[in-house]
Amino acid sequence: MEERAGLTREFAERLEKRLDELKWLYAELYHNDENAFRYFLSMLERMYEARPEELKALDREREQSAGWYRSNEVLGMMLYTNCFAGNLRGVREKLPYLKEAGVTYIHLMPLLASPKGRSDGGYAVADFRQVEPELGTMEDFAALASDCHKSGMSVCLDFVMNHTSEDHEWARRARAGEKEFQDRYFFFDNWNIPNEFDRTVPQVFPTTAPGNFSWCNEVGKVVMTSFYPYQWDLNYANPTVFNDMTENLFFLCNQGADIIRLDAVPYIWKSLGTDCRNLPQVHTIVRIMRMAAEIVCPATQILGEVVMEPSKVVPYFGTLEKPECHILYNVTTMATTWHTVATKDVRLMKHQLGQIFALPKQYLFLNYLRCHDDIGWGLDYGFLKQFGIDEVGHKRFLNDCLRGYFYGSDARGELYNDDPRLGDARLCGTTASLCGIEAAEYEGNVWKLDRAIRLHIMLHAFLFTQSGVPVIYSGDEIGQLNDYGYHNDPYKWDDSRYIHRGAFSWDEAALRTDTESRQGRIFNALRKLEITRREHPVFLSAADTWIIETYNDHVLGIGRYYDGEKLVALFNFSPQDETAWVNEPEDYTDLMTGESRRAQAVGIPAFDFAWLLWSREDEWKREKEAEEAREAAAKKAAKERKAAEKKKASDAKKPEKNPVPEAEKMLDKEVEAKRETEETVAKKPVERAEEVKKAEEEASEAAAERKAAEERKAAEEAARKTVEAVMKAEDAAKKAGKAAQSKRAASGTKGKKKGTKK
Repeated sequence: MEERAGLTREFAERLEKRLDELKWLYAELYHNDENAFRYFLSMLERMYEARPEELKALDREREQSAGWYRSNEVLGMMLYTNCFAGNLRGVREKLPYLKEAGVTYIHLMPLLASPKGRSDGGYAVADFRQVEPELGTMEDFAALASDCHKSGMSVCLDFVMNHTSEDHEWARRARAGEKEFQDRYFFFDNWNIPNEFDRTVPQVFPTTAPGNFSWCNEVGKVVMTSFYPYQWDLNYANPTVFNDMTENLFFLCNQGADIIRLDAVPYIWKSLGTDCRNLPQVHTIVRIMRMAAEIVCPATQILGEVVMEPSKVVPYFGTLEKPECHILYNVTTMATTWHTVATKDVRLMKHQLGQIFALPKQYLFLNYLRCHDDIGWGLDYGFLKQFGIDEVGHKRFLNDCLRGYFYGSDARGELYNDDPRLGDARLCGTTASLCGIEAAEYEGNVWKLDRAIRLHIMLHAFLFTQSGVPVIYSGDEIGQLNDYGYHNDPYKWDDSRYIHRGAFSWDEAALRTDTESRQGRIFNALRKLEITRREHPVFLSAADTWIIETYNDHVLGIGRYYDGEKLVALFNFSPQDETAWVNEPEDYTDLMTGESRRAQAVGIPAFDFAWLLWSREDEWKREKEAEEAREAAAKKAAKERKAAEKKKASDAKKPEKNPVPEAEKMLDKEVEAKRETEETVAKKPVERAEEVKKAEEEASEAAAERKAAEERKAAEEAARKTVEAVMKAEDAAKKAGKAAQSKRAASGTKGKKKGTKK
C-alpha cells in the first residue's frame, strides 16, 4: 500500500507542476468542456499505473539526465521490419548487427495493423493496439523493446495522428450509421462544404490521389480524405478523438516505445477558409501532448514530422519556456543537400545552414540523407531568385539531373507524384544510386565507382557534422542500390517510393568485412566516422557552429567549437579537385589520417571531405612536450660541457697518451700566443717595465748559473785528466817492476842447471 502511495505521489507531483497550463489550454481548445478534461486526467493516471516498472525506472533515470538524447553517441537507423529481418523476432536476432553498425536507436517503420493493398506503407492504421500479424504481436514488440533497452538502444514508432484506415473500428461504425463515430471524422451530407474547403486547401497527392474528399456509398455522404481515399481524417475538434488518440499513444509508450514520431502533424486541425496547415490549434494539441507525456512517461521523446519550409518548421519546437516537440525532422537541409549534389553549388546550403545555426541550441533536429519517403523540393526559392533561378524550371532540372538525364550525371532516381501541369514532381531513390554507385557498377567503371563511393561517404560525413541526431536509412551503411522489383507488384507499382523500400540484402551485408568491396569500404568508413564523432565533444549539439567562408562555391565549410575543441569541416561537392581558401592559424590534426595538417589553402579531392581538429589539450600537450624537449636538450648540453671541462682539466695533469696531431698543436700555440699578446697589451706601462726588469734579472741569473756550470765542468775535466795521468804513471811503474822481477828470476834458474850437469 505504501509503495502504491509513493507511485501515486510521483504522478501527483508531475501533474501538479503542469495542471494549471493543461487546464487552461484544454479549456481554450474544447470550450470549457470539464467532463472531457476530467476524463483526460483520469486517462493519464490510468496509463501511468499501467506502465511497467522497468519503464518507470527508465523514466526516473532520464528525468535526471534530461538531455540524454542530445549526446554525440546517439545514432539512429530507420528500417522496415519485414524488409530488414522478416518480423519482430528476426529484428531481435539482428540486434548484434545493429550494435556493430553503431546504432543506438532503431526507428521501426509503421508496423501496426493495416489492410493489405490499402495500407500506404503502414500509414493507414486499422488498429493502434495490434501489430500487423505477419510481423508478430504486441508482445513481440515489447520483448524487442526490452532487449533494446538492455543493449543501450531506444525504439522509435510512428504514431499516425491525422487519420485512420477506413477499416478502423471507428470508421466501420461510422459507415454503419452511428452518429457518434461519424463525428470523429468529417462527414458532410453533400459537396457544398467540401467544395469550399477545396478552394483553399492544397492537394497532398494531386496525381495518385487527387482531391481532399471521397464519397462514402454506405452512408451516402462525403468524408474528408486528405491523403488517400482509404485514409479518413480525424476530427480533433472533438475532445473524444483527442482523448482516445492520446491514450493510444501512451499504450504504445507502455509497450516500450521511447520515441514517438508524430506523422503529418501540421495537418491535424481543419478549419474552413484556411489551408488546414499549421493552424494555432495544432500547436496547442502538441503542447498538451508534450506535458501529458512528461506526466505519464517522461522517458519518451516526441519527434515531429513537419515537411515544410524552415519558417513553418521551427514553431513546432514551441518556446524554451513552453516546449512542444523534443526533436524535429530537418527536411529542408535534406532537400538542400541533394540540390547541392545536383548543382555542385554550396551557396544555398550556406544560406540554409546559417538559419539553422542561428537557432537556440535547445532546438534539436533529426538529420538524414534518405528515408522511407520521397524528396520534395521545398527549397528557399526566394533566395535562389537572385541567381535568376525559376522554381518550376529548377525543379525540372533537379529531377532530370538526379535521374541521370543530364550529360555527366550518373544518378539513378525515379519521379514520384509527377504533376506536369505544376512541374512539381518529387524524387525517389537510395543514397547509393543517387550518388552514382549503381551506374558505375553497371558499367564496370572502377574510376567512377571510387568517385561515387567517395561522394556517398562525404555526404554521411556532412550528416555527422550537423548538430542534432543523425539517422541512417537501412541499407545505406553498405551502399544498397535501388530495388526495381516493385514494378512487377500490382500493390506497389503505382508508388515509386518502393524503389528505396526493398528488402535488406544480408548477402551484401556479409561483405562488410571485405575492405576491397563496395559494402566493406562504405561500412567501415561510416563506422570510423561514427566512432570519431563519439570520441570528440566538439560534435555535441551544444557546440557553437558557424559557416566558414572557403571562397569557393563548390566547397562547403563548417566550423564547430566546444570546450577546448575546434573543428574545421570542409566538403567538396565538385567532381573536380578543389581548394578551400581558408586561413585558420591553429595547428590541426586530420581526424581521418591522424596526421598534422594546416588549415590553410586546403586541397580537397573530388567529392571528398576533411575533418580538421584543433584541441586546446593537444596544444598544451605539444607545448609541454616542446618545453620538456628544450629542457632535456639544455641538460644534455650542460652535461656535455661539464664532461668536456673535466676532460680538459684531466688532460692538463696527465701526459698525453695519444699526442695531439701537429696541426692541432700548432693551432693551440697560435691561440695561446694570441691570448698572451692581448694580455700583454692590456697591462699597464709600470707592470710592463717591472716584467722587463724581472726578465733581465732572470736572464742574468741564468747566465751566471750557466757560467758557474761551465767552470764546474772545466774543473771536473781538469781533475779527471790529472787522475788519468796519475793512473797511467802508476800503471807504468807496475809494468816496470814486473819486468825487472821476471829478469832476475830468469838469471837464477840458468845457474842451477849448469852446476848439476857438473
